[in-house]
Amino acid sequence: MDPDEVLMTLEEEMQKALDHTAHEFSTLHTGKASPSMVESINVDVYGSQMKIRDVAAITTPEPRMILIQPWDKGSVKPIEQGILTANIGLNPAVDGQLIRVPIPELSRERREDLIKVANKMAEDGRIGIRAARHTAMDALKTGQKNGEISEDDQKVYEKEVQKVTDRFNGEIAKLLEAKEADLKQV
Repeated sequence: MDPDEVLMTLEEEMQKALDHTAHEFSTLHTGKASPSMVESINVDVYGSQMKIRDVAAITTPEPRMILIQPWDKGSVKPIEQGILTANIGLNPAVDGQLIRVPIPELSRERREDLIKVANKMAEDGRIGIRAARHTAMDALKTGQKNGEISEDDQKVYEKEVQKVTDRFNGEIAKLLEAKEADLKQV
């Protein structure tokens, strides 16, 4: 395998881990309403599992309120049930064809719990980055064993892999720091 191709694949895999971590952080609520808090919750509609974003319009008309407007009135109850079973600390209220989800004030304990969850999400992201690094290092070692690259080139590329790894770990650290600050300040 071409070492430059290994580095390209490494960057792509690490970017996926970073993007996933950023998306996971967006699901943590900080006392401000955001559609991302509920959009990926699975609900049982039409005989299958679907995400809320696929069966309803999600808006935030007020800073502390999420409004869910199902496209089919038959999916109101399943959406309400899905939010309750997701166990994310939100209590939906059905208002005719609408579902209102008020965002409660965060207690100090809840903030600390959310910071722990954010740290777990960041660690999961770092695990993804380490897995991509491990795969790249293995590919370089295999390339060197097969005579595709020299031992010196292998060392140079391994240093490059480490630089990329450090950069992405730094990005996750920045995301975590921003999320922690967001959770503490509200």
